[in-house]
Amino acid sequence: MPLPSAHDVALAAERRAAARLLLAHPLVTSSGPHSDTFPLIRRHADWLAQRFQQVFGYRLLVEASYARLFKAGLGPGSGHRLERPSTGTPFSPRTYAYLALALSVLVTAPEQLLLSQLVADLRAAAVDAGVEIADTGRQAERRTLAAALRQLVDWGVLVETEGHVGAVAEERSGEALLTVDREIARAVVAGPLARSRDGADLVRRAADPGFGGPRTYVRRRLVETPVVHLDDLTDAEREWLRTRQRREAQAFSELLGLEAEIRAEGVALIDTDDELTDLRLPGTGTVAQAALLLVERLVDRLRPEDPGHPAIGGQLVIGVPVPDGLLPGLLDDLIEEYGRRANWQRGHLEDRDGFLAAVLDLLGRMRLMASAGPVRADGHGLPEGYGQTVTEGRSVTDVSQARGQDRVDGGWILLAAAARYATTVAVRPRIDRSPADDVFEEPPR
Repeated sequence: MPLPSAHDVALAAERRAAARLLLAHPLVTSSGPHSDTFPLIRRHADWLAQRFQQVFGYRLLVEASYARLFKAGLGPGSGHRLERPSTGTPFSPRTYAYLALALSVLVTAPEQLLLSQLVADLRAAAVDAGVEIADTGRQAERRTLAAALRQLVDWGVLVETEGHVGAVAEERSGEALLTVDREIARAVVAGPLARSRDGADLVRRAADPGFGGPRTYVRRRLVETPVVHLDDLTDAEREWLRTRQRREAQAFSELLGLEAEIRAEGVALIDTDDELTDLRLPGTGTVAQAALLLVERLVDRLRPEDPGHPAIGGQLVIGVPVPDGLLPGLLDDLIEEYGRRANWQRGHLEDRDGFLAAVLDLLGRMRLMASAGPVRADGHGLPEGYGQTVTEGRSVTDVSQARGQDRVDGGWILLAAAARYATTVAVRPRIDRSPADDVFEEPPR
């Protein structure tokens, strides 16, 4: 087979750069922060649209001034939340309500309008929709509204021609002149609103893989989540991944430059350039530092050492239960050892329960830990027999089975991928290895 020409290499690199940008930033404008790469998206629009549709079932719309990749959801609890850039605080339900109400106004708004008029129209839209909103004269409420409007500025829906949208949060509300891009406003919402009965139905419909079935859903999970454990998947999805994982790894490498790490417990796509993630561990800040230290200690404490453990005896364990009361004690130890020396935020040190909740939230979104309730990531209860699936003579145990029969909902499971953060690594010999499955006795490192 002849080697690819320099032209072919350059073409593949351009397409990969455009695809990576759209995956990380599904809305790209010609005048926004990624304007330098926008011409690549325009140049390869047809190829990108075809590939995103074939691989993920995503629709790509490319116009003269913007490109919008309409991603699909993954089901309840699997979304990528919006956050306030200044604080990292996740949007509250009320912030999302303001965001939706503002969009409903802006799709038919004049090209320019005053900030005060936008707020008045937003309140009128809330009344028409039967949505109760608090008095926007309250300081906390004004800040919530300002966060929603700031997000619209970041997306390019609003342009601050004179003044700024943050004026709505000031003690004496200021004024601003805003320019509206109605096309981008219409393109922001990706879900099938017209066909949905309510919010829950919208989330369900948005996650429907359609004719692609298990193939499309598994690919979406692989590219949109830090790691896919086998207990995230149904029997049909597991079987498809098992038989296709090597070919899929090659496809993801060519399309997006991602390297697949395949282990018995699941698969993770690794971005060596660290560009395609909104979560980082190790990371900066008090919560990320504490999360890294906590997961290291959990792995050290809970990793199976007994040769008779199911991980060695033929039964693959996706996760192990965290004993009740262990987490608060470990966090207290970390605060004592590192808190003041590492200058951790005083607010976290004074609110231990809130601090622990923030740490567990990060580890949960990283798919290193999971709550112990026996519910799939798509929101459905586990079907009968789902916990034990026999594959090539080996059984797979999901996290609800790893939880003991005497445990109650509300506990936590340490998932297999957490072993990547172990401070020491013990290598055990593999047994009964099937080349097709690439089974490893050790959890992923």
